[in-house]
Amino acid sequence: MGPLLMLGAGRMGGALISGWRLAGLMKPQDLMIRDPQPGDEAQAAIAAGALHDPDAAAMRRAGIVLLAVKPQLWREAAAQVSEALAPDAVIISIAAGVAADDISAAFGGRSVARIMPTTAAAIGQGTASLYAADSHAADIARRLFGAVGAVVELEDESLMHAATATSGSAPAYLYAFVEALEGAGAAAGLSPEAARTLARATISGAAALLAESGAEPAELRRQVTSPGGTTQAALEVLMGPDGLAPLLERAVAAAAERSRVLGG
Repeated sequence: MGPLLMLGAGRMGGALISGWRLAGLMKPQDLMIRDPQPGDEAQAAIAAGALHDPDAAAMRRAGIVLLAVKPQLWREAAAQVSEALAPDAVIISIAAGVAADDISAAFGGRSVARIMPTTAAAIGQGTASLYAADSHAADIARRLFGAVGAVVELEDESLMHAATATSGSAPAYLYAFVEALEGAGAAAGLSPEAARTLARATISGAAALLAESGAEPAELRRQVTSPGGTTQAALEVLMGPDGLAPLLERAVAAAAERSRVLGG
């Protein structure tokens, strides 16, 4: 399928480079990178043989183009390379909110798959929401992102907004929760170091148990909640009328709406 041309190689692009390297899917020599300020992983790939700022002749060899710039910059990125690409190059976009038809039009009618990944792809534990009307583009995206985590295919492109809010943005929700838990532990009297270690190790362990056990979150919650105990006292706050459920509903709705705005 030819080399992969990466338009934008910041944090998410770097996570994918790392994940593909670990999975043995892609060597640096298979990559071409266009980014005036590539991130650390991209710089390492360039040092190992990836082509930085390829010319038109080199870009024509690309079988896949990963559109990984910020959503506000995608049209500019497309205009700079579209005429140089091979007619059968497939565009894989991770630009939040930007519709596949708009991307295809900007890239001369080429096939498009939309993906919303997470940075845990760097360690092979990412999650990616996929939409593509074209089966060939879907197959390529599935191969690329299935190598670095789980892929959920969506039957309707409009669901990408909800998927972005539920998954693509969600790692930040967890990090914010851990940050707040560390602060709460320190406020309760723990040293910052102890609160940091306890919060991070506990959340990591609980997430691993959720993944490995296959049990429902509600069941695992019940298993560690003794009636009248300390956990129940905390959950009465977290699951109350102003607790996590309504808070996350508002957060996800806000992220989904922002995705729609970014798409114009």
